[in-house]
Amino acid sequence: MLKFAPLKEILVVGFGAIGANYSLVFKRSGLARVTVVARSNYQAINDHGMHFKSRRYGEIQGWKPDRLCPNVASAADQQYDYVVVTTKAIPELIKTPRILEPFLNAAYTSKFIQPTYVILQNGLNVEADLYDALKALNQGEPKIIGSSVYIGTNLLAPDVVQHSEGDRPTLGIYRHRNYTTTVNTAEEEALLQDIGAIFKAGGSEVTLVPEIQRKKFSKNFWNVAFSSLATLTQYRLPAIFRQPPSDPSITYEPYIYPATAHLIDEYTIPIIRATLQELVVLGRAMGFPDTEDGIPSDQPDRTIANTKKLHVLPESDHTPSMALDAQKGFPIEVEVIVGEVVRLAKEYKVDIPRIEMLYALLLVVQNQILRKQASK
Repeated sequence: MLKFAPLKEILVVGFGAIGANYSLVFKRSGLARVTVVARSNYQAINDHGMHFKSRRYGEIQGWKPDRLCPNVASAADQQYDYVVVTTKAIPELIKTPRILEPFLNAAYTSKFIQPTYVILQNGLNVEADLYDALKALNQGEPKIIGSSVYIGTNLLAPDVVQHSEGDRPTLGIYRHRNYTTTVNTAEEEALLQDIGAIFKAGGSEVTLVPEIQRKKFSKNFWNVAFSSLATLTQYRLPAIFRQPPSDPSITYEPYIYPATAHLIDEYTIPIIRATLQELVVLGRAMGFPDTEDGIPSDQPDRTIANTKKLHVLPESDHTPSMALDAQKGFPIEVEVIVGEVVRLAKEYKVDIPRIEMLYALLLVVQNQILRKQASK
């Protein structure tokens, strides 16, 4: 007689674009029972479900998880194998331990074992505050999985998600303030294989790595340069890569206007490359080697070339999430994407003047977003 393994209990905190996509992936796997905390869009999802417009997973209307909760407190009533955090990381407004407080208080810890936390957030050291809070519980070494996620997805409405074909999460054990350990213990490897199997069965092209920090640092190259550019200029990336339509019957925007196209090549692209080079220097100071598994020296050129390849296409319509948040008047992830780079550079005594300038300008954007929010 066949014996089937029990379903894993997964809680997804946050039901924006990332949370919605991976809730769908976990449910598609057939290996998990999925509970979702949908905060601002709870009513819309409860009434209508989520509408997915995905080139990868199809057109799906009215999708709902196994259980939908309006807040974390209402979900903290059972044991979970994994708690997956997909909220935007805005520590100047609220830190992750505050969001997850119902899992960290005595009422929960006296009844249940701490789950493994999977952090699907942009930025660097987004796991640190949660690690400190879990460590303070004196229940052993916290189990936290960090990630670097490449997925083109936006929330078009509270109950509508747009998603392209890409879905490439990279997962690895978070080791606090440790950037150089590159071997998993047997327990760590088993944990990664377990959650990795769920992502894979659900349709994600998941990669498991023994050291996640360098992968997160590598992904942050793109965000520091291109998310910042799109946010500050208020234009999507084809504005620096895409040529004008050659066929009058085809229309799109933005594109490079020929009159000053040479200045984009002469100034904009070289400054982006120099900004990315600052990250290479910082990565070396942090101990990341010049290898494919570390931070290769040609990472700036690769980042620019790969981005250009996507955004020269007529169908390129993706808006970086930071730029989209700014357009909508939502707080941006400036601290974890750019501010943390500035703080690390100070710690490792590396000069990054271009990144500091981006940080200074984005702080103004964030300041005004917060001002407008406070006045509502």
